[in-house]
Amino acid sequence: MDHTEETISAFGLDARVWRKGEGRKIGYFAGFAGLPKWGPMLDALAATNEVVAISLPGFPGGGRGHLQLDSLFEWSLAAHDLFCAAGCRGETLMGASVGGALAAEVAAVWPDSVGKLVLLAPFGLYDDDNPPTDPWAQRGDKVDALMCETEGLYNELIKRPGNADSVEWPIEMTRAREASARYLWPNSATHLEKRLSRIKCDTLVLWGKQDKVQPPEYSETLREGISGMVTTQIIGKAGHMAELDQPDAVAAAVSQFLEG
Repeated sequence: MDHTEETISAFGLDARVWRKGEGRKIGYFAGFAGLPKWGPMLDALAATNEVVAISLPGFPGGGRGHLQLDSLFEWSLAAHDLFCAAGCRGETLMGASVGGALAAEVAAVWPDSVGKLVLLAPFGLYDDDNPPTDPWAQRGDKVDALMCETEGLYNELIKRPGNADSVEWPIEMTRAREASARYLWPNSATHLEKRLSRIKCDTLVLWGKQDKVQPPEYSETLREGISGMVTTQIIGKAGHMAELDQPDAVAAAVSQFLEG
């Protein structure tokens, strides 16, 4: 069965929601470039869960509401309200990369809204001695190698679907990068470490071992700072977007965590 599509409204914004599967709900905020298309990791999760993929403002399916959001707190408000409007309040929230930065904020600022939290190489932390790589400063032809361990996976994600307008599509992909830059650029430091102790729920932290963007060592900062019980797992043969490099391994880790 294919995923379904609907539009929800919250915080004065409209957003696309894709759903598939039955069982425990997993609200999902996608990573860099958003969610241009449904992927294998979501399919694997939907085999035993209801996956609710929520497009954030400015990302594919998220409209142009990112132009109305002027601070990290406003982005967090929008993310929280969209998560709740999608019927996920009290359920699992999963965020990857730039989506993980907002998932962590939602869990920290509104701890009662999140049942369990899954963070996949989230942005938000910064260490002068081991800084993240700035993906917004890269030439377009360099981003694929930066994001994934397996060549071509990121480029395949952002490849224009057959039904998309050939002129509008590259603009939409540029808009997605602009959206995340509005709350993370120039160095992606949101000072998340100051709010980690407010995260009370059980949390799974996943990281690609070969991540060239966010240092895997940041997983220890999350483990030490989050108040809830934290499980960490490093995914082998995976880069920053481990959900592309190792979709089955990521889905298996998430499902095991939710069953525990």
